[in-house]
Amino acid sequence: MTMPDLRLLFRTMRPARWFPLVAVAAIATPAAAEDAPLPYELTAPADTVPAPAIDEESARYLQNTDIDENILLPGARSDDDEGDRKWSRDYIAIAAGVLNTPDYNGSDDRRFLPAFYLRGRISGFSFSTRGTNFQVDLLRQRRGQKTDFKFGPIISLRGDRTGSVKDPQVDLLPDKKMAVEAGVFAGVTHTGVITSAYDQIGFRLVATKDVSGKHGSWTASPTIDYGSPLSKRAYLGVSASVNFYGKGFGRYYYDIDALGSAASGLPVYTGAGRKATAGKYTLGIAGAYGLSGDLRKGFVLIGGAQYGRLLSRFADSPIVSQAGSADQWLFGGGLAYQF
Repeated sequence: MTMPDLRLLFRTMRPARWFPLVAVAAIATPAAAEDAPLPYELTAPADTVPAPAIDEESARYLQNTDIDENILLPGARSDDDEGDRKWSRDYIAIAAGVLNTPDYNGSDDRRFLPAFYLRGRISGFSFSTRGTNFQVDLLRQRRGQKTDFKFGPIISLRGDRTGSVKDPQVDLLPDKKMAVEAGVFAGVTHTGVITSAYDQIGFRLVATKDVSGKHGSWTASPTIDYGSPLSKRAYLGVSASVNFYGKGFGRYYYDIDALGSAASGLPVYTGAGRKATAGKYTLGIAGAYGLSGDLRKGFVLIGGAQYGRLLSRFADSPIVSQAGSADQWLFGGGLAYQF
C-alpha cells in the first residue's frame, strides 16, 4: 500500500501578553504525494518580524528558545494531482495545544502553557514560527525532490528569567533583559531512507548572535532528526541535539555575582562564563494520529516529550544544582489542521 507523503515539525514557545498563544504543538503540513517532505523547522529574516513592545512583566512568559527546540511532529495534506508545477505546493498549517515545561532553563518547578504553531510554503519558499523564533528557508523546494537543502535567516527573542520565577531564591536574583538574537540556519533532509519511500532523515545547524547587547554572546545547535509513517493514520519521529554557548551567555544567565549572592542567599559562581562550551543536550520523541483515518487530511492529534540535560559548568550553577535540576523534561499535546 502506498504510504502518504508526510511532513515533520514540532516546536514550542511561551506566551507574552502581546502574543496570546505560544508555539508548542506541531502541524499537519500540506504535501502532495510527489512532493518531498518539508523540513522540520525553517527560519525567517530579521526584517520580516515586527518589533513588539514587551514589558518586563509580560516578558517572563516567553520560553527560553533552548526548551523543546527539537521535538518533531508530522504534517500531512491531501494529494495534489497537478502535473505542471515546478515548485512544491503552497500551504498554510496551524496547530494549537498545551505544554508542561520548566519554569526557566534549569528549573525544577513547572508550569502549563497554551501553545500555537504556524508554518507554510509559498512558491517553494517555506517559513515557520518556532517558539519565539521566526525563520524562512530561502532555498526553494522543487516538486518531487528527495534531497532538500535549506538555508536562511532567523530572528529570536530570548526571555529566560526576564520576570518573576517560582523558586524564591532565584526570584531574588536580578531580572534578565529580553535578548534579541539573529543568525542563520542551514541543513539538509533526505526522503526515503530505511523503512519506506516516505521516511525522512535530516540534519541542521542553527547559529545566532545577540544583537541587543544583553548577553552579548552566541549560541549554536546542531540537530539530527528522523521520522517515519507507521501507517496511513499514525506517525512517529525522534530527534537529538546539542546546544553550545559562548562565554557571555554563561556569564549572563548562569553566573552569580556578589550582589546576586547577597540578595538570594545562593553562593557566588563564575564557572559558566569562563569559556565557550556545550551546555545542554536534548532527546525528543513525538507522534501523530489522524482522526480522519488519513494523516494527509483533516484533524490530527499530536503529542510529544523531550528530555534535556544541562551539562558541566551550566549544571554546576547554583540556580541549577541547588535551586533547580539539570534534568529538564517537556511534554506537549494538541490538535493540528491543514489548509
